[in-house]
Amino acid sequence: MHATDIRQAEALGMNWVDISIPVSAQMMEHKLARSRDQVLLVLAEHVSLAKSLGLRVCIGCEDASRATLGDLRIVADLALRTGAERLRYADTVGILDPFTTYDRIRALRQYWPLQLEMHAHDDLGLATANTLAAFRAGATHANTTVIGLGERAGNAPLEEVVMALKQCFSIDSGIQSHRLPALCSLVAKASGREIAQQKSLVGEYAFTHESGVHVDGLLKDKNNYQGVDPASLGREHKLVLGKHSGRNSVRSVFAGLGYQLANEQVDMLLEQIRHFAERAKRNPTESELRWVYQRLFNSPQRVAL
Repeated sequence: MHATDIRQAEALGMNWVDISIPVSAQMMEHKLARSRDQVLLVLAEHVSLAKSLGLRVCIGCEDASRATLGDLRIVADLALRTGAERLRYADTVGILDPFTTYDRIRALRQYWPLQLEMHAHDDLGLATANTLAAFRAGATHANTTVIGLGERAGNAPLEEVVMALKQCFSIDSGIQSHRLPALCSLVAKASGREIAQQKSLVGEYAFTHESGVHVDGLLKDKNNYQGVDPASLGREHKLVLGKHSGRNSVRSVFAGLGYQLANEQVDMLLEQIRHFAERAKRNPTESELRWVYQRLFNSPQRVAL
């Protein structure tokens, strides 16, 4: 709520501004040191200023998850009177669960008819779930960040929200999902962060299969073990060999390397691969698999991996 910021936004050619205010008693008293009436008076002045400059306005309700519904209704009434078009419900300290989120957004929807935005933090690992719950309850917009970057534990990841809305609610966000992995890699590199190998959707292992039971089912019909189609993200299933692998996995992976295996060869390779995985605590690489094949079957002396 700074008039200078609003004027600068207009000068830059922006068409929207988000005017953010704390709405919980905790933050009004211990952050702003102002009464609710004082905060609302300044808010009304700033919304009017933004409107006079031709800007559309979202009122960001900071710490909404610790405010009462009565507090939020007062802000919503002011927003309607002053011409704001969107409210942002912020779970600033990340304390919500999906069930409470649904109830809160549903209740807010009873007296706020315009755009409603969810801003979730991931302190409990629930940012994506809370965002989905908000959509189910009537939210129209979501704040997201690529790979969940943000304060503390971060915010709802763009890639998760986009794919979950499509998968769970058949909502097309307009995002080109096949470009998400490249975008996430770019942001990770630029921000100096690493993407966890088992990060949902964009992690290296997100569509990687090792378990013999899973691989066998996948080879018979990919839908046996496919919830999200990796092709929608420009990716594909990948089979790796390890201590949980089975014979069909070995046969398939080595076929991909250009080797057609006899049953005896499959059993010998499987034994070596399991031994390697137990000892090294990782899966063998393709070059290591080629090496053990050559050692076992193209060398006078058979050497263990």
